[in-house]
Amino acid sequence: MTDRATPPLTGPLTGPLTGPLAGPLAGAESLELRLPALTVRALAWGPPTGPLVLALHGFPDTALTWRHLGPQLAERGYRVVAPYLRGYAPTDVPRDGDYSVGALMSDAVALHEALGGDERAVLVGHDWGALTANGLSAHPDSPFRRIVSMAVPPIPALSPAPGVWPWLRLAPRQLRMSWYILFNQVPLLPERRLDELVRHLWAAWSPGYDATHDLVEVRRSLADPANRSAAIGYYRAFRHLRVSRPYRSWHRTWDRKPRVPMLYLHGEQDGALAVGFTGRIAPILPEGSRLEVLGGCGHFLHLERPDEVNRLVADFLE
Repeated sequence: MTDRATPPLTGPLTGPLTGPLAGPLAGAESLELRLPALTVRALAWGPPTGPLVLALHGFPDTALTWRHLGPQLAERGYRVVAPYLRGYAPTDVPRDGDYSVGALMSDAVALHEALGGDERAVLVGHDWGALTANGLSAHPDSPFRRIVSMAVPPIPALSPAPGVWPWLRLAPRQLRMSWYILFNQVPLLPERRLDELVRHLWAAWSPGYDATHDLVEVRRSLADPANRSAAIGYYRAFRHLRVSRPYRSWHRTWDRKPRVPMLYLHGEQDGALAVGFTGRIAPILPEGSRLEVLGGCGHFLHLERPDEVNRLVADFLE
């Protein structure tokens, strides 16, 4: 299955987003938002006064991953903002060098404030964006009324208890699928082999999807050595027990159960996280939540099956 976008999506993304955006992004705006630790660049669709939908990408990806969902929700009156996450150009490499989930959660809350978000705001996340959204779904001070999480479930669904025997049946396969997490702990080598790694992961995680344009944009975003180290730094942050002081209060819920309604979406052929774990999600979701497994697609389900994902998200937000 191929992406419906055939022309190049944008020009080089090593600097600030300026000027008109080309191709399927012709209706998008470019934003620059100053946060305490960094300046964030973002794409935006829809009326500035509409309910905020903050959409967070993952690894190895960019804000352009929301090029289908953004315009569709904008047509329904939402203000969709898709930032390049910390360390992904043209967003800054953060001065504090913190890539913990707590730091990402703090950035999302700061963006909510900078964008004038209110009680109507919704957070959408894929991959690392999903980890961030899952953590905020559990935090009592989160400003987001609903959460849409894709491809990475809340951490309690990945734990052995309850149901240790079903978990043991899933664990060996998942360990094989998660080899890249250990690889990214190695000094220097992941940065040197990042282009090869990114190509391999897109092909393995979403078999059959033509990621040509997405790979071009990832290479542009991570062209500089500092950006490459930042993207790998997300995985290296897993081994650090310390989180910078400004992020500790957010980080404490990154691995807890959701407190607000969540739509969780997972591709049946996901090569990053075994679909079998979705059977462990429903018991931990709060009232008003929904779980959907989409057939015929993998990890980047919102790019492989955009019409179906757009419909599910739009229906959930109504």
